[in-house]
Amino acid sequence: MRLLLVEDQTMAADYIAKGLKENDFVVDVANDGVDGLHYLLTNEYDLAILDVMLPGMNGWKILELVRQAGRLTPVMFLTARDDVDDRVRGLELGAEDYLIKPFSFSELLARVRVIMRRRAAHTPVVDESVMQISDLQLDFLKHRVMRGGKRIELTQKEFMLLSLLMRRSGEVLSRTVLAELVWDMNFDPETNVIDVAIRRLRSKIDGGYEVKLLHTLRGAGYVLEERNDADPA
Repeated sequence: MRLLLVEDQTMAADYIAKGLKENDFVVDVANDGVDGLHYLLTNEYDLAILDVMLPGMNGWKILELVRQAGRLTPVMFLTARDDVDDRVRGLELGAEDYLIKPFSFSELLARVRVIMRRRAAHTPVVDESVMQISDLQLDFLKHRVMRGGKRIELTQKEFMLLSLLMRRSGEVLSRTVLAELVWDMNFDPETNVIDVAIRRLRSKIDGGYEVKLLHTLRGAGYVLEERNDADPA
């Protein structure tokens, strides 16, 4: 697997690249946005890991230009910007994941492997602004959700929650992860805000449909995928 790492902090770039190479990845490194864009437009990569704040050109702009050029390389963002709007922006641009600094290398490696497994298991859609699982479709640009040809009306939070679940389809997302990425808060085990939001979203996307897509894994979290053996509660 060939990866591109775009990180302007030399020590961090060397550390991440070394760890990835030790885990049998081939890694190219760029230290600014312009070089990163050049690498992405002239080479084929299985994954690009982009810092958001880069000299020359930020990570968001790189991804935007790469998509305009018709390149579908999956992207993971690294950033110290712990703001929910930034995370949503990255996901809406078509990023696979968004990792907040500081992070452990083991977490980064685990997320890279999840992306690799997911990309191997699912044929990527031609238009990265549109995601589809079974007959459920989410269109970022039109801010529209359809299932079986029928439009589903969602609130902004429900749209954010569904986009995250679809982007990471097949991956079990804990309540803590959902709280951090969608509600920008530390998870409080005493609150039921996540459970209520999941129930409302499930009623909208699964209610009345024979094939259920949003599943609960008790004690672990939630997963969006087409399957028949999960607890729908």
